[in-house]
Parts: sequence; structure tokens; C-alpha cells
Amino acid sequence: MQVPNFLIMLGNRRNLIFRVSIVFNIAVLLYAAMHYSGNSAPGVDWVPITSEGLERTAELRYLKEDVRNETMVRFAEFGPRVAESTSQKVVPSTMSTVKKTVSSTASDVDKKISAAPSEVNIVNETLDVYDESVLSETTLTLLRQLLGCNDKDFLPETLQRGEFWVLKNYVRANHGAIACHESITYTTHGGFEFLDNLLPLVERWMAPVSLAIHAPGSDMMPTVNSIRYLRDCVGNDLILQYVTFHIFFSNKHIPSTIPVPEDFLKTSYNCSEPPPYIVNSSSTYKQQKNLLYPINVGRNIARGSALTHFVLPSDIELYPSPDLVPKFLNMIARNEAPLSTSSKPRVFPISIFEIAKNQNAPTTKSELQVMLRNKTAIPFHKYVCPTCHNIPHGKEWMTTLEGNQMEVFHVGKRQGKFVHWEPIFIGTNQDPFYDERLSWEGKQDKMTQGYVLCVKDYEFMILNNAFLVHKPGIKYYTKNVKRDKIGSRQSAYVRNVIHPELKKLYGVKSGCVL
Repeated sequence: MQVPNFLIMLGNRRNLIFRVSIVFNIAVLLYAAMHYSGNSAPGVDWVPITSEGLERTAELRYLKEDVRNETMVRFAEFGPRVAESTSQKVVPSTMSTVKKTVSSTASDVDKKISAAPSEVNIVNETLDVYDESVLSETTLTLLRQLLGCNDKDFLPETLQRGEFWVLKNYVRANHGAIACHESITYTTHGGFEFLDNLLPLVERWMAPVSLAIHAPGSDMMPTVNSIRYLRDCVGNDLILQYVTFHIFFSNKHIPSTIPVPEDFLKTSYNCSEPPPYIVNSSSTYKQQKNLLYPINVGRNIARGSALTHFVLPSDIELYPSPDLVPKFLNMIARNEAPLSTSSKPRVFPISIFEIAKNQNAPTTKSELQVMLRNKTAIPFHKYVCPTCHNIPHGKEWMTTLEGNQMEVFHVGKRQGKFVHWEPIFIGTNQDPFYDERLSWEGKQDKMTQGYVLCVKDYEFMILNNAFLVHKPGIKYYTKNVKRDKIGSRQSAYVRNVIHPELKKLYGVKSGCVL
């Protein structure tokens, strides 16, 4: 029986519609996949909100679920998140620098998001902060959009780094996993004999600390016992709450025993015993074996392990001014000039001072200025290496009154009479790392990083109210024949090997010297 023509035509039309629908569905799926991948912000450095920055911000879509999960629930349900993220001992956590309204609900956040016509409008909103020492939900929302950073896993790992073994996140802070925009991490390093500095540092920082401890050979056990003592016996939970410990040692000096944190943290330390870190440094394994201290290995481990976008790589004997974290992040969220007008890479140097041995570290710039006037405080290394830490407009900084807000005091460069400046600064992991071939004994271990910053035309945005104070006791230059010999060899190595490498990798720039 012959099929009528109109039925054949109808069948062909159905086949055509079916095929077109398949192509259309595939196109929709491809578009959705591309849109989704484009919305996952890569780990990039912060860009200022210029016209280009506005376009970048528009690309970094701030999803409603991200707000709910990353900004509200993280602190409202902090205890359960900690329990999920670590098998170590857990205490309730409160990020003291973050002011949260626990009664707020996810629907409240939904209303705030729906009320904003676009992400760009949120970023351009005027940030009115009544208390600079806390971080409001508005500030955190602005930071999340502005930074476009990626959150990191918070898991223990055993890694190799050249000749060194690294136990990353060996003992984790009980803050658990935190979002990259929520805080700043103080990253530092040392041997266990320097851990007496940790509590006064954390009491002033009150935010995450990433600490890399060099523990070769038999230094491992006093290192572990020092960690236990600090977590259990200092009279508060600040170390437990904020400090994550990493351990590293050379493959030539692997400890005979490496205790498992999940085992030794189950039992509280005997607090009637003296602190294990109070020892004569000559008794350590490192000193007995005449090992050089791989300072830049420790710096890079601690910095690279930080969970936050912003980091402050510093020395464990340098104590920060209180409330530095929230004040700095509020400044970033305000995004005023020169932050919003410069497109160059930048870091934020912090002024450093020494104080007399019988003095308490000042808590405000005003207190510091009184000490500078009565000579109980001096610029850092004034009697050791004044050019190393002589900051641009340093004298003006010391006489300028303390402001109500954290601001950029002056934008400097590492050139002219500051060509040998070794600033300590707030930056990110996008900044150059430290050359791990250099030792502390060889001196000038940060100079190579400073050279790269200069060649890359970094701007040094000096902060008006922030400062670091060295552990009490003013240092004076003393001749050390042994260290001078090591320093001479290291200087020659930098000059003959490292400097030619850096010129090939980064080029040269007038005014930049090493």
C-alpha cells in the first residue's frame, strides 16, 4: 500500500525538528558548561577597581550559595566544620576579628543579594565602618568579590622540597578550613628554641598563623613536646585555635622517630614540667651538628601553606600591632586611592622597631611614639644594619599622628638610597618567593627577593598605623668571625650564580641592584 505524500512530508518534518532539537540542546549544554567554567575565579592576585577592575569584578560572579556557605554558615556553625576538617582535639572557635550576627539567616543573605542590582554595584558601595577592629558582613562580601581568590584544602601532607622533607599541616589549628578572604595569615619559621615568642605574637595577631619549624634529628622530640606544651599549658586556647605547625628537616638528618599527631594529641601534656623550648641553644641537634639554618625554606613552607589570600611573612620574634588584620582588610574593602588608582603590583610594608629589654611592646602607634621620644624604642636594626630597614619617609611616619583608619601613608620604591631595603610586608602568594639556597648564617637572605620586586616595578604601599616590634632587647653589632666567613661565601654565590640567573629570568631595570 502506497503511503500518502502528506504523511511522508509530515514524517520528514518531524525528523528535521527532532534533529534540530538535538543540536539546540547540545548548544545549550555547551554554553552552560562554558559559562560555569568562566565563573570559577582562578587564583589571581587582587586587582584595583579601575575601569578594567570593574570588568574583572563583573566576571567574578558572587553566587548566592557562596554567600550563604562562605560568609554566614562558616562562623554560625563553626564547631561542626572544625570537627569535619580535623581529627585533632577540638575547642569551640570564635574568630575574634570577625563580627558576626549569628541570628541572621540564609534568607536574610538572599534578600541582601537580590536587593543588589549587580556585583559591580556592591563593590562600588560606600563602606561605612564604625569599628575598624571588626569585620562586618558587608566588608567580607566586598572582600570576597574584590579578591577573587580560591579557598584551599586544610589537610596534612608529607612532601619533598629539594633535599628537605616537609610535614605540612603536621598539627593543625582548630579554626579548621577558612575562606581565603576572611583573614590574613602570619607566616613564620624557627627552631623549637624560639617558640617562647609564639604566645605573645598570637595574643597580638589573633588570626591564623602558619609556622614552619626546622626539626632535624633529635630536635624532633623537643619540637613535638613544645607544640604540646603551647597547646595545653599556657593558660588559654589561642595557640590551639590559631597556629598550624609544619615540620621540615634535611634528608641527611631525618629524625629516628616521627610521632603521629593523632596519637600524641589525645593526651594532655604534663604542665608541671618546664617549657621544653627553654633550652640553651648550644644543646640543640642543629648546633651540635653545626648545621646551617635554611631560613628561606622555612619561610616558603609557611607562606605557601597559608589558607588566606593575604599573608604577612615575618620572623617569629617580631610582634605585630593589635587589630592589624581587621583594620587592613577594612582598608582593602574601602578600595580608596591609591589602591583604586594604581594598576602596578603592590605589597604593604610594615614599619619595624626595637624596644629596650625592660619595656612592654606598645599596642598603639601613639604609645610607640612616646617610646621613640624617650629612647626606649628605636628603628629596627639601627645599630646593626640601618639601611636594611630604613623605609621611605620613615622619619615622617614616626612623627605623623595615629589615624582613625588604616591607610596607605606613602607609596615608595626600592631604589635610590633604599636600594638595599629589606621590607617585611603584607602580600600574597603571587609575590616572588625566597631563594632556598640561602641560609640565615650567610646574611642578606631576602635581598634576592627584593631585587625581583624592584625589577617587576612593585609599589611599596607603606601603612600608616601598622608596625612590628621585636622581642624586647636592643641589638648591637658584634663581630662574628665564623658567620662573617659564611656571609662572604654566600655573597659571592649570590653575585656569581644567583644574580646572573635573576637577570635572565626577570631582566634588568635601571636603579635595581642586588
